[in-house]
Amino acid sequence: MNSLSPDCTELKHAYDACFNNWFSEKFLKGDSKDACGDLFRKYQECVKNAIVEKGIDIDEVEKVVIGTESEKQPPPH
Repeated sequence: MNSLSPDCTELKHAYDACFNNWFSEKFLKGDSKDACGDLFRKYQECVKNAIVEKGIDIDEVEKVVIGTESEKQPPPH
């Protein structure tokens, strides 16, 4: 699957490959050391920039809802 933005797709695929390798070759064998964090942060930053460029309110995207009163309320129409 591609990323939200074509500019981020290469980073997404690189992160996916890193994560899948880490999970199967390290994590499942007991090594929980973060091996893909830098790549994830680069991808996350790219996606955040794409969200802003598309005119989406980044604060609304990052808002914590789970476990709050907002979670229990239906979304506004």
